[in-house]
Amino acid sequence: MIVVAFQGEKGAYSEEAIMKHYVKVETLPCPYLKDVFDAVESGEADYGLVPVENTIQGSIVRAYDLLNERELKASGEEIHRIQHCLISHPDSSLEDIRKAYSHPQALGQSREWLEALDIEAVNFYDTAGGVKWIKENDVRGAAGVASAQAAETYGMKILARSIETNPENYTRFIEIGYDAPDPSGEDKSILAFIVQHRPGTLVEALREFSERGINLEKIESRPRLGKPFEYVFFVEIAGHILDEVVTGALEGLQKHTLYLRHLGSYPRA
Repeated sequence: MIVVAFQGEKGAYSEEAIMKHYVKVETLPCPYLKDVFDAVESGEADYGLVPVENTIQGSIVRAYDLLNERELKASGEEIHRIQHCLISHPDSSLEDIRKAYSHPQALGQSREWLEALDIEAVNFYDTAGGVKWIKENDVRGAAGVASAQAAETYGMKILARSIETNPENYTRFIEIGYDAPDPSGEDKSILAFIVQHRPGTLVEALREFSERGINLEKIESRPRLGKPFEYVFFVEIAGHILDEVVTGALEGLQKHTLYLRHLGSYPRA
């Protein structure tokens, strides 16, 4: 049976996404995103599944940084519907709750609901981890914001369901590992590059995609360490690294960049 690492505790949304993505799997909880990468690189896990984007809160930029820093590649994708619940000690009621503990992303996605009830949002390292902490410390005046699976995992009480601000709340995860999937005909690729520091280079670089009819599906910039106000650009494009048109785009891109790296190609979810 394959082992897949994820960031968080048992019952986290990442674990739910793993159960959806794989048929038979053993999950490995990790405290931080970097630990997921470590687990795969060390052989403790076969793959990792990490969040990269949420439809309400935007990009999880740390995942892109780690993908660029490490040798692992993106090799798969899963899109998972996020439905937040307010979860408490079995003896608590909604009127008792003054604080909500959860990951900053989950709190941001539920902020309007929490503010309407004057519940203070308290950042915690993980969604399911907040529920676990409340259970282990027998806390009555606080609740966690997490999945229904987390409530079941830790034997806790669901006080409210679907508290996210917008029901169109989805998180996109990527599988990381050493696999290099063959082209499927419906693929995506992730690239990281640094353009030459002169006017127009980013436009010229992106033109290598548009002139070949390659759809640019996402672009993200991150600070370049040691070079203040210079940036690493992450792009996600339609197509596979082995597609002739993508290969041609990368050859053209090299003319405009100081650094160019392919971070993985995989079938789109």
